[in-house]
Amino acid sequence: MKNNITKSISFLLIAVIFSCVSHAQIEPQFSQYMFNRLSYNPAYAGSTGSICASLLYRNQWMGLKLDAPTPDQTAGKTPTDYMFAFDMPVKFLHGGIGITAFSDQIGYNSTVGAALSYAFRIYWGPGNMAAAIEGNFSNTSLDFTQLVGSSDFSGDYDNPISSANDPLLNGDKQSSDFLVDFSTGLYYQVPGTYYLGVSIKNILAAKSETLHYQNARVFYFTGGYEWVIPTNPSFKLKPSALIKTADFSTAQAEASCLVDYRNAFWMGGAYRFQDGVSILGGLNWNKLKVGMSYDITTSKLGSYKVGRSIGTVELYLRYCFKVVIPPKLPSSYRNTRYID
Repeated sequence: MKNNITKSISFLLIAVIFSCVSHAQIEPQFSQYMFNRLSYNPAYAGSTGSICASLLYRNQWMGLKLDAPTPDQTAGKTPTDYMFAFDMPVKFLHGGIGITAFSDQIGYNSTVGAALSYAFRIYWGPGNMAAAIEGNFSNTSLDFTQLVGSSDFSGDYDNPISSANDPLLNGDKQSSDFLVDFSTGLYYQVPGTYYLGVSIKNILAAKSETLHYQNARVFYFTGGYEWVIPTNPSFKLKPSALIKTADFSTAQAEASCLVDYRNAFWMGGAYRFQDGVSILGGLNWNKLKVGMSYDITTSKLGSYKVGRSIGTVELYLRYCFKVVIPPKLPSSYRNTRYID
């Protein structure tokens, strides 16, 4: 019985992976999205006024045991993500620039990519508004020999594979493809008070004929607020939310709230609808920010049974600094006074 349950989970994950590969390239998700805004909104570039570099690591569904469909196959990997982000303001460009690089692995699918973004920023009302354009570059590899088509299942868990008749899988081995796409976004902020953003990833919906998938246009809507507790100004509440939808056919929403103490350290929680509950914490040390989150899986993949997910761990590092150029002192002075 336990093997049947484990195999059911394995087949479910393989089906999800294959459906994602066939129809749309899904964007990686992060629990500490409030610190990682450049990855889903290019208009964030340069918004802090500092030069910032970030590293993020995510290991999703730890402990999830996967049985391979057949003895000569591997079970693939549960989602594992690495991300690097860099952004800075550029005065003569009236905005900021950003670079992100990432590696995303799930099942038999592996993607590495990079994005270059430019944000044009103007002051508007009490805050500033930015509009951005971004170029996206990705290389995806897929081991077709490990995939199982829907027509290959016999329905018997003891002998699950009856044949290999899927025309997309027959004769294919490991393949890869390189795609180019574009993104855009708007970002408005009142520093120290609130921010709002909307962005669209993969505007072109680039298609891979080699790997039989197409990028989905992913829409992101985000917002956050900082509220200083009047009775104790040392503490701030920082609620935020992120909603994303792929071509408005599927959607995912998550919300969080952090409690910040004197900008020195924070703790909080988050909830991702029908997926998980997160516990977050971190600290600021000089110019370095260190964060960590742990997700408790609330879906059927994490039912506190052997072979199920025991959670997701995410680690975050960020270093920011400013370069202050002192004004150049004049070498001579003009004096309007003169003597005839």
